[in-house]
Amino acid sequence: MSKIRIFSGIVGSALLLATTSFAMAGTQATPGTSTTGNYLAGRHAESERDLSAAADYLKAALADAPDAPDLLRRTFVILTMEGRFDEAKVLAEKYVADKPESSVANLMLAVDDLKNARYRVAADRLKSLPDTGLTGLTAPVLHAWALVGEKKIDDALAALKVLEKETSSKSIHDLHKGLILEIGGRHKEALTVLEEIAARDGRLSFRFAEILGNIYEQYGDTKKAGALYQRYQDDYPSSTLFEPAVKRLSTGKKPKPEIETAMDGTAEILFGIANSLRQQRARETALVLGRLALYLKPEYPIAQTLIGELMELDDRLVDANRFYSDVDPASSFGRSAVLRIAANLHEMEKTDEAISMLRAVAKAHPNDPEPLTKIGDYLRSRERFAEAIPEYNAAIRRVGDLKPQHWRLLYIRGIVLEREKQWEQAEKDFLKALEFQPDQPYVLNYLGYSWVEHGLNLERALEMIRKAVKLRPNDGYIIDSLGWGYYQLEQFEEAVAELERAVEYRPEDPVINDHLGDAYWKVGRKLEARFQWKRSLSLKPDDALKEKVTDKLKHGLRNEDTASPAKDEKTPDKG
Repeated sequence: MSKIRIFSGIVGSALLLATTSFAMAGTQATPGTSTTGNYLAGRHAESERDLSAAADYLKAALADAPDAPDLLRRTFVILTMEGRFDEAKVLAEKYVADKPESSVANLMLAVDDLKNARYRVAADRLKSLPDTGLTGLTAPVLHAWALVGEKKIDDALAALKVLEKETSSKSIHDLHKGLILEIGGRHKEALTVLEEIAARDGRLSFRFAEILGNIYEQYGDTKKAGALYQRYQDDYPSSTLFEPAVKRLSTGKKPKPEIETAMDGTAEILFGIANSLRQQRARETALVLGRLALYLKPEYPIAQTLIGELMELDDRLVDANRFYSDVDPASSFGRSAVLRIAANLHEMEKTDEAISMLRAVAKAHPNDPEPLTKIGDYLRSRERFAEAIPEYNAAIRRVGDLKPQHWRLLYIRGIVLEREKQWEQAEKDFLKALEFQPDQPYVLNYLGYSWVEHGLNLERALEMIRKAVKLRPNDGYIIDSLGWGYYQLEQFEEAVAELERAVEYRPEDPVINDHLGDAYWKVGRKLEARFQWKRSLSLKPDDALKEKVTDKLKHGLRNEDTASPAKDEKTPDKG
């Protein structure tokens, strides 16, 4: 049998063998002697998002089946995604020799040509690529930048023109036309083009504002730069991305130009399309283009951040943190990179390490409430409520005058205060949060249910929970609150109806199943009650609930039995 045909006849036993081999090897890929086993181990490693191991296994399979085109293509794509460009380039050249129209392989080789100043080779390669799909957008811009490398500015502008007519590509044309004019020393023409973009667009992207502001600063026009940064800040009040730039303006120090070489311009288009693809959830192609952008421009904070985000989406948190760690701390993304590292450490159960990082950020930014808020959030998610309270208090002191956008900070402080039985202060926070956001369903739910628990404002409480359900009709936790509110008011038939709905939406929640069991018992449906309690136990409840449910299964529901609401504490502000 031909080795190429191996890949069309995969059987379950081979898959099991490959899976076992990969599981034993872990991330240290140790290819075996079986072509099929290596191939399947590589595909399994892909499914586990261990792309480094996947590349090693697929390379080993390819050594035995060098003429398998699909395997060849997949291997060089994964190598590119992993930043192993020397290895990827060899395979891409081989693939192009057999399939000269290949978009991804030619794109990667053209980027390598540009990096090594082989501008004519790159231009010739790019001219022959298809004018549809991925290369329909990228090839004309890369061709233009290759011509810039040859100092052919007018030819570069002409190469871009193919993108000018289509609405979908005009913004790319205009941006790169402006950048090429600027690099070509035609500053007034460049500003005309770029300022037309700024006037035409509503909310500016951060990257465009950064590039145009940088050009203003290069020519000493700090007034226009400051106005541009303020415009972005007005559109995105919670953003801190332009803090370093604003501080720099006050010193009169000029920044390094954002785009000053053909490689910079090429990296810019690769990043721009990668970012767009990420938003469209085309993560693999986004990662390929993002990696190529960093190959050209290794110190590129916004691209490093993008790749970190893509790694996070694949649950590769250690790899994500490696990219965030490489971000220049003095750049616009330096602070956010540290916050992302801390978030990933918390996700990896390294909460105290994350908190230490956040304390350093809080010290460096004494007026910024965000790092303290995040410390509170991480402590709250670990049910360290007493420790979270002073963090939220300090964050609120940093805010100063509270405004509507601070409703969440009040709400989450209210949660930890309520959990620590500081009800009066918690109630004040919930009411203030509702004053800022009267229709916020999670605040309505939490405060309404808490009033029911305390026997306060019962009619208003139930109405608030009903409103929350109307706003979030598919949220099992909020529907459970309504059902449990009816239960507390001894409206048991209504409680059953709502709790049955809640279980439909959250069948995996032990508390909601326990609530439904209690309601069934109260209306005389005792067999069904015991079924729900058993179901609750099977869902691994915490020790306190397990003890209560076990007792109910032995003795039935006693008059003094009470339960706690199924509040969604992990994401209290979702949606």
